[in-house]
Amino acid sequence: MRTVLYILTTLAVIGLAFWAYRENYATQEVLSKTDKLHSDIRNAHARLAVLRAEWAYLNRPDRLRDLADINFDRLGLLPFRADQFGHLDEVAYPAPKLLPITNAIEVIGTLADDGEDYP
Repeated sequence: MRTVLYILTTLAVIGLAFWAYRENYATQEVLSKTDKLHSDIRNAHARLAVLRAEWAYLNRPDRLRDLADINFDRLGLLPFRADQFGHLDEVAYPAPKLLPITNAIEVIGTLADDGEDYP
């Protein structure tokens, strides 16, 4: 009986060692992928910071004003005036959506116009 117990214990240890070996390499692979993702995210943040800086540089008011002056013949861009803006009461808002009719009651008959006042 002891021999069977020793064999089962040895097989259990070998099985657990194999499982731990596989889990170790799977964990290392996931950590490697995570490090690569973190690196990609850092690179994307750096690119985004550069793009934001370029956007801010290209949208300087003095540069845009000079471009508008240079291309006035082609574009005809003029500065905004106060009378070009509308008022809030001129805005056409969409009509509110009506709720669907559910549990409708069907009415049969007509109203008689016999001159009587109904309470």
